[in-house]
Amino acid sequence: MTTPVHEPVEGTATPPRSRRALVAGSVGNFIEWYEFGVYGYFATIIAANFFTPDGGSDVEALVKTYASFALAFFFRPVGAAVFGRLGDRMGRRPTLILVILLMTGATTLIGLLPTYATLGAAAPWLLTLLRIVQGLSAGGEFGGAVSIMTEFAPPGRRGLYGAWQSFTVALGLLAGAGMAALLATVLTEPELNEWGWRLPFLLTLPLGLAALWLRLKLEETPSFQRTRTQTPIQPQAQPQAQPQAQSPDTEGRPQVVTPTPAPAREVAKAIALGAGRLMGWSAAGYTFLVVMPSYLQSTLNASFQQALVATVLANLGFAASIIPAGALSDRIGRRAVMVTGAVLVAVLAFPLMHLLQDSGTSTAVKSLAVFVAGAAVGLMAGPGPAMLSEMFPTSVRYTGLGLAYSLSNAVFSGCAGLIITEAIKRTGNIDIPAHYVVVTCAVSTLALLTLRGDDHRRALRD
Repeated sequence: MTTPVHEPVEGTATPPRSRRALVAGSVGNFIEWYEFGVYGYFATIIAANFFTPDGGSDVEALVKTYASFALAFFFRPVGAAVFGRLGDRMGRRPTLILVILLMTGATTLIGLLPTYATLGAAAPWLLTLLRIVQGLSAGGEFGGAVSIMTEFAPPGRRGLYGAWQSFTVALGLLAGAGMAALLATVLTEPELNEWGWRLPFLLTLPLGLAALWLRLKLEETPSFQRTRTQTPIQPQAQPQAQPQAQSPDTEGRPQVVTPTPAPAREVAKAIALGAGRLMGWSAAGYTFLVVMPSYLQSTLNASFQQALVATVLANLGFAASIIPAGALSDRIGRRAVMVTGAVLVAVLAFPLMHLLQDSGTSTAVKSLAVFVAGAAVGLMAGPGPAMLSEMFPTSVRYTGLGLAYSLSNAVFSGCAGLIITEAIKRTGNIDIPAHYVVVTCAVSTLALLTLRGDDHRRALRD
């Protein structure tokens, strides 16, 4: 039986509990995307330290670096399935605690890892192994974080609460870009290449410990608690033939039950549709917000500092629009806001590329262009988490939305750098990023049009 989240039923979250859940869920996302952003921003330096074989070119090293980047993304669906299963059976809280421990440990070890020059061929393999662990833990992070944010959300504010997941993605990417820019400013190029790149990864350790403390204080969500308990109907008496069915100590108390699983075919269909709806967000987000520095350096000959400034501006635009977009979707619906974002990104993709490629375009115009592009992506990212949460019942929500998000990111985000770099290398067409973004946003728009206009007003399904 479905319990509407908009009614004041027993187990509904109070405002303090909702805020604690918001913070505990957000901090893990921040760390995850801070690290993934740092890896993308330092891709050229990591390539030189770990993936440059004897006689190999810089482009080959960069392709191998992005291959490792993509591999971690392809382990996200595995993590989403494994940790999602745990989260739907054991609870959101213990699973998210395990996830943050794995993410923090793997990221810290990357900062301590010997390079190719020290360890030889084992260095890139060890780096790839740690990236796999990060991919597994990241796959388990999104489903749990969005579940607790939306299941704890006050009535009519799921879009706003879910938007904080995307907002902390932007904060994490900005923090990574800011750290990279700071190090590039205060350190010489040899210092940055030799040891300075390690510092952002090592910073994850204190951040992870803070996130662990917050999650240890987290309570289980009301939605999950409702699916795990069932209160016997009162005041019906037990049949005479079963006098021991209840004892005085347990009479009238909630009994633990296993929720009826949703049909596998229905869940699989929702996962595929959810991944399609996120396709444009995934592709455009990583193209404009993470891959941009390496593209500007390797293709347009921009300096490391210039590339980072452009990326910071794009991420600022992204961050600026996420929370308003989530809140707006609580008023007018997820479909209207997300379709607008996808169409805008597709329309702006080629003009943005041409502005960046034109040496005669002023810095101010280029800055405004990347800011607007980031803001358009934010229109998809703001309502996205709530939209996914509303697609699945509580018994499979952690797994379902985690898999939809991870599959979309594995294919269209994790492969973005690899696809774009390799395609430019083979074709010489520097407009490849725009082609990639337009195609994925077009498909995503079609999938988003299948959303019902009143989904934001419906209760979450238990």
